[in-house]
Amino acid sequence: MGFIDPIAYSVPAFVILMIVEGVVALRGQWRGYTFKDTVISLSMGIGSLVVKVAFGAAASYAALSWAYGNRLIEDIPVAWWSVAICYLLYDLAYYWEHRFGHEYRWFWASHVNHHSSQHYNLSTALRQTWTGTIALTFIFGMPVAFLGFPPEMVYFVASLNLVYQFWIHTELVDRIGPLEYVLNTPSHHRVHHATNPRYLDSNYGGTLIIWDRMFGTFTEEVREEPPRYGIGKELESNNIFYVAFHEWMAMLKDLKGVRSFRELVGYTFGPPGWSPDGSRMTTARAKANWKRRQAKKNAQENIRVDEGALKKTPVAEDAAG
Repeated sequence: MGFIDPIAYSVPAFVILMIVEGVVALRGQWRGYTFKDTVISLSMGIGSLVVKVAFGAAASYAALSWAYGNRLIEDIPVAWWSVAICYLLYDLAYYWEHRFGHEYRWFWASHVNHHSSQHYNLSTALRQTWTGTIALTFIFGMPVAFLGFPPEMVYFVASLNLVYQFWIHTELVDRIGPLEYVLNTPSHHRVHHATNPRYLDSNYGGTLIIWDRMFGTFTEEVREEPPRYGIGKELESNNIFYVAFHEWMAMLKDLKGVRSFRELVGYTFGPPGWSPDGSRMTTARAKANWKRRQAKKNAQENIRVDEGALKKTPVAEDAAG
């Protein structure tokens, strides 16, 4: 079995689907696309491919080859079932790569570009990082190769996983029935891209949403609260290089003023928004604050309901009479 590059073969379909989505959006008066935002997304996608061809693929292939050279299982045959198992294992590895990409600033500096758009459409899927190799994100695929799956197979399933995720970047698809329990869908991924406190730090899965359900990071989209997209602070520039490197630059700025080893580690590997005195807001704090407000609101509503029920009881009516 030979391995093709699914992404290369999917590019024409990507273009056609974006055009279709744009036409549908215009007819439905949905303002899901803007010219500048779309240009940035497409430019990030093209730049990501250039970086990958230039040196990213070589670095990751070397790492996967090393892991495969020290594999636990000597001869895994190349067959449909081994590809399926490899895909499943990689999807689990991707879940942790994606989760680390939100929970640790080093990885967030690479991943943040994908979330920098305030729009959510198919072009957003192409807003890919240029610095994944710098962030060493390829290490998450190494355990799959270490088990005994050849690097070419790991590359194939990784690309196939990325192709799958293209179609979930849309607001035009609502729920898809029972498949919502197993697959990552547009509804689940809208939650992941949302900045609403309710939705933060949720739905990291690539193809399958079962990992989020298993590890406690699943949040369902609530119709009464539409997602708001982007990042905590809107980008100050549309310059493509600023979009690609702004979080790395912010990290370096913080590191210039470090006064202890704790600050060095915190600014580099702490959660995005970490600060020595806790003056900045992290997503975990924002979500915790929302949960406290929600609990207080629910408690107040329960009190009002109980008071209303009490007024309607015969004892209350007799006392009032």
